[in-house]
Amino acid sequence: MQQIRDLLQNRQVGILDDLNNKRSAVMLPLIEHQGQLCIVFEVRSHQLRKQPGEICFPGGRIEAKDENPRATAIRETSEELGIEPANIVVLGDLDVLVTPFHLFLYSVVGYIDKDAILKPQQEEVAEVFFVPLDYLLKTEPTISSTKVQVSPIEDFPIHLLPNGKDYNWQNGSYPVYFYSYDKYIIWGLTARILYHFLQIIKGATSNE
Repeated sequence: MQQIRDLLQNRQVGILDDLNNKRSAVMLPLIEHQGQLCIVFEVRSHQLRKQPGEICFPGGRIEAKDENPRATAIRETSEELGIEPANIVVLGDLDVLVTPFHLFLYSVVGYIDKDAILKPQQEEVAEVFFVPLDYLLKTEPTISSTKVQVSPIEDFPIHLLPNGKDYNWQNGSYPVYFYSYDKYIIWGLTARILYHFLQIIKGATSNE
């Protein structure tokens, strides 16, 4: 009993099956544009294999060389927007977004120096656009959901379950947010992070 207690008390708590999860980090970039505080969005290159033409924040996979998720977000933002890391000031971190698809997504809020000249990396970024923060704070998103459904594989040992093929699988749903601005539709994980950020800002404003 003492040996079991020692093993449990001296181990650091992690996340079960963590090795099956991917980790990425993005930056929600703020910048002064035409006299307004704006958020910078990217339109992904139409030549990319994954999610071509969709709207996103700069970011990518956390690599071994990155000290932490902030370092990843700064590195990816610098590369994708063609600016120096010194042009980016980290303002803080948002909550980690855990998806049903084995992804932990870390989000960092950063401020880009107003004198920085954005030179988007053409291989990954088709274009960038700026949305005033005031507009987003006044805009309510369209909210819908998608189903997350458990479906056993073909050779699953269904006979080992209580009630066999009539087992009551637990399913769920996944919220999906949509923001419209000009010709652009911001949705998916980008909109989830955006919504989270705006709720924090609105909460701080209402308490003033």
